[in-house]
Amino acid sequence: MTALPPKVPIPPRPFRFTREQYYELGRLGYFRDNRVELIHGEILTMSPMNWPHSLAVGLVSEALRGLFQGGFWVQDQRPVRADEESEPEPDVAVIPGSMRDYTDHPATAALVVEVADSSLFYDTTTKAEVYATAGVPEYWVLDLENRRLIVFRDPRPLPPGGVAYQSRVELAPTDSVSPLATPEAQLLISTLLP
Repeated sequence: MTALPPKVPIPPRPFRFTREQYYELGRLGYFRDNRVELIHGEILTMSPMNWPHSLAVGLVSEALRGLFQGGFWVQDQRPVRADEESEPEPDVAVIPGSMRDYTDHPATAALVVEVADSSLFYDTTTKAEVYATAGVPEYWVLDLENRRLIVFRDPRPLPPGGVAYQSRVELAPTDSVSPLATPEAQLLISTLLP
């Protein structure tokens, strides 16, 4: 009689949702009255937006709409289709072309901005990796607590896998930044801060 091989225990692991499953759950009403986003196949609940966060989103949107005239459009808190398991809803995204050019949520952006009041670590790690993987050339995190703008640029593959931004610069309220897509424009960081 041949002995059976020992059973190898399978540890519990999360169920990963696809974009299609995520949208079906939304259609069925599972997320009613909740702000959620899909990151790496997990459905995450987002914190309620306090006034400083909301004000900063408005200030960033207004500033970027002034810089990106023609050839781009600026969207607030709407999805960017990073891949089949990630569809973040950045606070502000600058999208190439016109809204009418798209039949689905945009798959990338020229610039993405997240406003961080309680999410700084998450925004500078997980979200940075998601946007770098999606090929977003420039990602900004407006850090409200420390009154600074963190600018990530130059996404590149990492061995043995993954993608990360190679450049990270922290700018004070008195500094200026020029978006990669409009290098002639100068934006004073203090104009973005509430």
